[in-house]
Amino acid sequence: MAKIITIAHQKGGVGKSTLALNLALCFKDQLKVALIDSDVQGSIYHIKNDFPELDILSPEKISVIPDLSYDLIIVDTPPYLSNKLNELFGYSDYVLVPSKAGFFDVMAIKSTLALIRFAQAQNTKLKAGIVLNMIKPRSGITSEVIELLSSLGTPILTTRIVDRVSLARSSMTSGILKSSDQKAIEEVTHLAEEIVNVISE
Repeated sequence: MAKIITIAHQKGGVGKSTLALNLALCFKDQLKVALIDSDVQGSIYHIKNDFPELDILSPEKISVIPDLSYDLIIVDTPPYLSNKLNELFGYSDYVLVPSKAGFFDVMAIKSTLALIRFAQAQNTKLKAGIVLNMIKPRSGITSEVIELLSSLGTPILTTRIVDRVSLARSSMTSGILKSSDQKAIEEVTHLAEEIVNVISE
């Protein structure tokens, strides 16, 4: 049975799709991987022809996730609290919640984390983590933001993803692993390794 990683946050603009695509590309050489775009706008699904080495599936596949024959399925979710999230979390092994390092971003994350906690009561194998994403270079992360996130009860991953042009453009340039930006490559691969370690515990 496939391991399922769902990337979710009700707020748009936190980098869910970019992380979903690049994480899938990180794993594709070792595992049989599918990336499912559950957003009806289909931003990832519309670029599937640019990534022929990766199985990018349409939103309709959400309902048959348990029947799909893959080692790993990564699900990108829309920027709102869809009624499908409960179903998705019920299937999932891990939910990754990207967040920018700002006060309003932290406030916006609470509803998503509440849904995850509800799902964890039903699906005891479900794990989750917050990744600080799109961090502005040299701005740092305030201790207040870390303290606020820590108080919400969902673990914060040690990996930090900096806001880089190379990462923002990676969906148009064959993915971050094929770029020359070693810092961005290290950040994304470290994130992949950290998620694997948590799922394997």
